[in-house]
Formats: sequence, C-alpha cells, structure tokens
Amino acid sequence: MKHILFLIIALFIASGVFATHNRAGEIRYRHVNHFTYEITMVTYTYSLSQADRPELEVNWGDNTSSIVTRTSKIALGDFYNKNTYIGSHTYPGPGVYVISMLDQNRNDGVLNIPNSVTVPFTIKTTLNINSSFEGNTSPVLTYPPIDKAELGQIFIHNPTAWDPDGDSLSYKLTICLGDNALPIPGYTFPYASNSLTVDPIKGDLIWDKPQQTGLYNVAMFIEEWRLYKPGNYYIKIGEILRDIQIEVVKSNNLPPIFSQLNDLCVEAGTYINFPVSATDPNGDGITLNAYGGPFLVPNSPAVFDTVFGYGTVTGNFVWNTNCTHVKKFPYLVNFRAKDKPLNIEEPILVAQEHVYIEIISPPPANLTLTPTTNSVFLNWDACICSQATYYDIFRRNAPSGWNPGTCETGVPAYTGFVKIGSVSGTDSTSFLDNNAGLGLPLGYEYCYRVDAVFADEAESIASNEACTELVKGIPVITHVSIITTDVSLGKVYIEWSKPTEFDTIAAPGPYKYLIYHSPDYWGQSLQLIDSLSDINDTLYNDSLFNTTSNPYSYKVEFYNDAPPDNPFLIGTPNIASSPFIQPVPDDNRIIININKNVPWLNYRYDIFRLNQTTFDSIGTTTSTQYIDSGLVNGNTYCYKVKTIGDYSIGNFVSPLINLSQEACAVPIDTTPPCSPNLTVHSECKLYANNLVWTNPNHYCANDVTGYNIYYSSTLNGDMVLIGTKNNANDTTYKHFPTYSLAGCYIVTAIDSFLNESGLITRICVDECTYYELPNIFTPDDNSQNDLYIPGPYRFVEKVDMKIFNRWGKLVFQTDNPDIKWDGRDIDSKKLVSPGVYYYICDVYERRLTGIEPRNLTGFIQILVIKKSGNE
Repeated sequence: MKHILFLIIALFIASGVFATHNRAGEIRYRHVNHFTYEITMVTYTYSLSQADRPELEVNWGDNTSSIVTRTSKIALGDFYNKNTYIGSHTYPGPGVYVISMLDQNRNDGVLNIPNSVTVPFTIKTTLNINSSFEGNTSPVLTYPPIDKAELGQIFIHNPTAWDPDGDSLSYKLTICLGDNALPIPGYTFPYASNSLTVDPIKGDLIWDKPQQTGLYNVAMFIEEWRLYKPGNYYIKIGEILRDIQIEVVKSNNLPPIFSQLNDLCVEAGTYINFPVSATDPNGDGITLNAYGGPFLVPNSPAVFDTVFGYGTVTGNFVWNTNCTHVKKFPYLVNFRAKDKPLNIEEPILVAQEHVYIEIISPPPANLTLTPTTNSVFLNWDACICSQATYYDIFRRNAPSGWNPGTCETGVPAYTGFVKIGSVSGTDSTSFLDNNAGLGLPLGYEYCYRVDAVFADEAESIASNEACTELVKGIPVITHVSIITTDVSLGKVYIEWSKPTEFDTIAAPGPYKYLIYHSPDYWGQSLQLIDSLSDINDTLYNDSLFNTTSNPYSYKVEFYNDAPPDNPFLIGTPNIASSPFIQPVPDDNRIIININKNVPWLNYRYDIFRLNQTTFDSIGTTTSTQYIDSGLVNGNTYCYKVKTIGDYSIGNFVSPLINLSQEACAVPIDTTPPCSPNLTVHSECKLYANNLVWTNPNHYCANDVTGYNIYYSSTLNGDMVLIGTKNNANDTTYKHFPTYSLAGCYIVTAIDSFLNESGLITRICVDECTYYELPNIFTPDDNSQNDLYIPGPYRFVEKVDMKIFNRWGKLVFQTDNPDIKWDGRDIDSKKLVSPGVYYYICDVYERRLTGIEPRNLTGFIQILVIKKSGNE
C-alpha cells in the first residue's frame, strides 16, 4: 500500500508541475453538409507553463471521440497563449449532442476554485441536429475570454457574440466545469460588494464590484434560439459554455475613457463612417481596437484598424453596408482601449465601449391599387434587397395616418393593419385581395401596406400607404331584419341600394335582381326564392318559413336580362344575414349572445325584454354580448335585439337598423364553482403523494358538495379520474402511484347542481429519486456482499452502467437496473484486482417528461476479506 500511495503522490506532483496551464476557452461549430460539422476549439493557456498541447481529445457527444490538432498558437502577452484547434465529425443522424473537451489542469491560484491546479479544465457546447430547422452554425464569440478588473470598480465583460445565421441569442451565468463535464465541487462565484450578474439580452457579465485581488474564473452560457415558424415561437437550438478568466488588480492607474458613442440604425446601402476616440487620464499609451460581427460578415465586412498612441487616440469605424447585412437582430461592436502605463510597475487596464448597429431593408416602393366591385388588385416595385424571401400584405379600413418611425420595421399591430396574405419571392410584386374568395364589401375605404420579409424573419420598412374605395357597380344590401318570429309564418324584410357605377354600354339592360336565401349566416345553402325586374325596386319581404331556429342570410344577384337567351351576371353583393340572438341560461341571469354576418359595421345593440305583452328596452351595448342579471331562477324571460350600424363611406341610408328574432330562456345555475387551491408533496419513503386543497365554500362558493381527483403520470398526459370525495370538508387525498411517483394532479369542485370546476391548472410533483449505488464491494464468495447491486429502488426503466479500472479500461457493462456485477472482468472473466474503480451510470427514470436519464458517477472500492486459517 505504501508503494501505491507513493506512486499516486508522484503522479500528482508531476501533473501539478507540467499541466498548470488552462485559463479560459470555448468550443464553437460550423455546419459543413448533411450531418457533418466542423468545430473550432479555442483555449487560452499560461505561457510560462511547461505543459503544452499540440493536440487535444474531443468527445463528440455520440459515444465517440477523436484527437484534434492545433492549427495555431499565438502569444498574446501578459503570459497568455491563444491555441486554436480545428476538427470535423460526421454524426449518425438527428439528435442532441454535447461536444466537450477535458484537459488536465487549470492554472494555479484561481481563488474561487479550490486547489485549482488539481482541477481539470472542461468546456462544452451543445449541438442540436433537428429536421425542423436547417443545419445550424453556432455563434462566434469575437471578444477573448480573458480580462482584467480593477479592485472596487464595476467590471463588465461581453463576449461580443455574432450569429452567422441571424439567430436570437440569450446569456446566463453558470458554474465552471471539471471532471466529467460536471460543476466543480466547492466552486463559488467571485465575491462582489453588490452583485455578479449576466444581462440575458445584451450579454454583459457585470461584476459590481470586485473585493479581492487575484485570479477568478466564471462561466456563462450563450444560448441560441431560432423561430419555429409553424408554431410562431422560438426554440433553443444550441448553447456554448464560455469559461472566462478575470484578473482583479489594485492600481493607482486609471483606465482609458471613451468619447460618447451612439447606437446606429441605417438602411442597407448606407456608408457608415464614424470616429472612435479614447483618452488616458494619465497620458499613458493606448492600443485601440474593435471586435464584433461586422468584421466577420463574408460580404463587405467593416474595417477598424488598430491604432496606438499616447494621451488620446482616434480610429475610424468604416462599413459599406449592403443588403446581405440585413438581420432581425442588431450587430454588436465592442471597442477596446488597452493602456500601456508609463510606470511599468502599474498594471495594464482595459476599457470597453459597445455600439449596436442595426441594418434594415428599405421598403417596397410605389404601392398602387386597382379596385373592382368586390376586390382590389395591388402592385408594387420589387424590394431592392433581393435577399428577401417573401412579402406580407396588410389591410385596414380607413387611412391610418401612420408613418414608420426611425428604425421601425414591419407593420405593427397598433396601426390597425391586419395581415391578409403573403407572396413568395422578391419578384412576386402583385396581390389580389378578394377577401379570401368571399369578396370585399362595398361601403369602406380600404388601405394597404406591404413589407418584405427575410429568411430570419427580419422585416423591411413598410411601403407607402395606398387607399381606395370599391366601384359601386353592384347592389349593396342594407337591411335584413326579422319582422315576425314564428316556426312557420316567419317574415324577414330585405333592402338594398341599387348599383350606380356599372358599365351601361356593356350592360344596357333590361335588368333583373335574383334573390336567394339560406338558413345560416354565410349562405352555405342558397336557394333562389324570387326575382325583380325593376332596377329601382330594392325592397323585398320574405315570408312563410321558420325564423325561430336559425338565422337567414341573403344574396342579391344583378343581371343584364338581355332577350331572348343571353342574360349575364353584372355582379353580386356580399351576403348579409339577419341578427340572431342566443340566450344562455345562468345562475339568476341570462347571457344574450348576438350573432350576425353583415358587410356593414354595427356600432350599437339595443336590448329588449318582454314585459307581459310588450318588449321594453332594458339596456344597450357596443359588444355582441349582454348579461341580464338579477333574475329569478325558473322563470321564463324573452328577448329581442335591435342592431344599429352603417357603412363608413358611400351614399347609403344611415343608420342601418335591423331586428333579431325573439328568443326565450329560463335562468338556472350552470356556473361551475371556482377551483380549489391544490398543493402536492411526495413522501418518498412511503412511495406516496399527499394532496391537500382548500374548500371553495370558505372564500368563493357556497354550495360545493364534493371533489374529483385527476392524475397523469406525465407532464402532458391525459388526466384520469382516480378518486372522488363526497364531503366538501374532506380536502386531503393520499395517492400511491404504480408507474412513477412523479405526476400531475387536478382537483375539481362539484356543486349542488353537479357543475364541475374546470380541469385547468395542473399541479405537478417530481421530488424523489430512488436509485443509489454503494461505494464498497467484497466479491469474495462468502455469501455476503458478493454482488454489486444498487440500494432499493423503484420507477427505473433501465440503466447504462459502465465500470472502469484506474487505467480507463472498461471492466463491466450492463443495462440491468439490478447490475449484479460479480467482480469479474468483462473480457477475461477473472476477478478484478482489489482497488478503486470508477463508474459512469445513466439511470433512465420515469419522470414528469417521460423517461429521462440521470447521470451518476463515483468510485467503487473493491475489497477482498482474507479468510482466517480456521475457515
């Protein structure tokens, strides 16, 4: 044992001498084709260390690894080397892969990592290969992950990330990684007098303020999000873990100060040229340079030459922008001023200044409109940025008076415009608006805007606003009003405005109206009911049918009735229906829903209730629902509604007044009680979930009589009824699930009318883990502890257990949750030697989201207990 201990100590000392070098780094990747990706791994190492890595092993995340060769090594000064490694890998198919690299060891003296020189340095990035989006390239972090902070002063570090695909980025603080890509045991975030935070949008790591000089390492995730167009939401498609080293120094030196810089927003094609100045309060030397995405774009990148000088230095940022630079999210440029103190005893200090630059597309120009009697044809000039993939078309009634503000793109909802369609391709510069085939109604001024949309959903500035009226060449329905409500003797009054702007040369007459009706809102079963031969005859009474059960819609076709056999249709107006009310019974009230399909705008509804023999007005509303409350349950109440509206333009009668049918209802209690407030807690040792909820009778109800308990074993599974309580005061339930202790519950309340509160809010619990592995094992055939097995467990589907010896050789592997290792080598079948073995075990547990792996790592001490001579 003494010789073994000496060997371990010797190896440890050698490791400390030759491997104290890793300071910071990250991994990024680039999509090559299909499932092939190229990774670029950058590490920053201590230049005085004897340890050097011409090559490193990369774990690709698909159970394979390979050696990646260093392509460059650059001495940065201040005892830093920048090492770049590039390699490529082809994955077996879609999946989420964690690419990682572990190297021994970190540099010595990192204050927030215990004994940092013995701790491995691990960086990782997550690659998501998914058919829902094309091959992804990770962000490029242009600002190096090594920095200096001044004691007692606010420090800011920004990775100045640029995403080549234009994806959205977010940022968050995390813990540095060590063995097995796991958080370093004992790691602490650097102490701050106020806070250490990361701005999730801008990416600023803000340390407010450092309290002790020395070296510190922190890590941050740069997360990548892409718009999932079918669902119109962003999904996370990857992340980079950046490990950053910050040196806190105490100094009488003052850092450089930048002149004020403003964010920019310009149209593509703008030539950007502005000076950047920094001044050192001590008159020290300054090196001024810049980082960011504009310097990396492949087409016409920005230019900022590094400059050096004393006192004050000035450089010029120049960027000749073009349409390839249009992106949904702005570019970040990080200017850095690094001083060179005249007093060489003083530490070097750095100042940074950020500028956001947004490049937007000019608008589609010259939008023009050509109206007909029921449609509008739009035409516009192609967007000068041919990289756009489609155009969106927007419409509103009446002019908006809106002009896009500075850097305002697209057509915001607050303008009142509504998207009505899209056309693909920048050369598709026309659109027919016929209201999705239903035809546009007369009587309105229609206004339009068009914008261009790019692959990353960036939008151009909106086009000019163009407005038009329709040509009044067809009849326009103005009234569909119920005169008589009856199951067989019902009567409806119809009126329309005659056409005045049709072509009388092409259609000289005589003229005829054909009148149709349909027992619905939309004219889905139209039947010809009559015709009129006088163009000035615009009134009609439709009678002898059921007006109680459903609405009726009408269409009037306008014909040139040329004799003898050549009539032709001149035009037809939009369909219009009668108002139809649906009274819904409720507890001591009736909810009156007002339904209709009309081409004009109703701006008021007057409500009438039957008072013995006459209908009296009881209220008015501008919405299509009215609640008549304070009623007596069990009594019958009858209603009708008068609608008041008009067309916004045109020479039409105003106001347009129409009546609904008469309808009756009896108020009853149909309102479900409010839901109980539920809490769920797991009793892991009993394999049970305890449910406790509130009694709604105590705060929001008065007639709850019982409860239903529903359960699902997964987060999004169907809820199944598992229990019922018939006592409102019995508000607890203990559930013993068989599949998994993780689960979701809903408790609903039942009232005296058997109304049930909604199955709305799931309360989910996933608190317990049961699979634990021992750390000692004695395979000595004494019938005690001869098999390596886990402790008692439940709810485990399978495992992926691998056990290695100290040289990294696999000695045992199984997917059986019981493991049952007898201590024999997987290859030789012989008992392994006593000693310490390492295991990696993925436990596939039944959790809320389904079968989830939980990673366990640790050591197994194998002992052989020698038998006494008497045994």
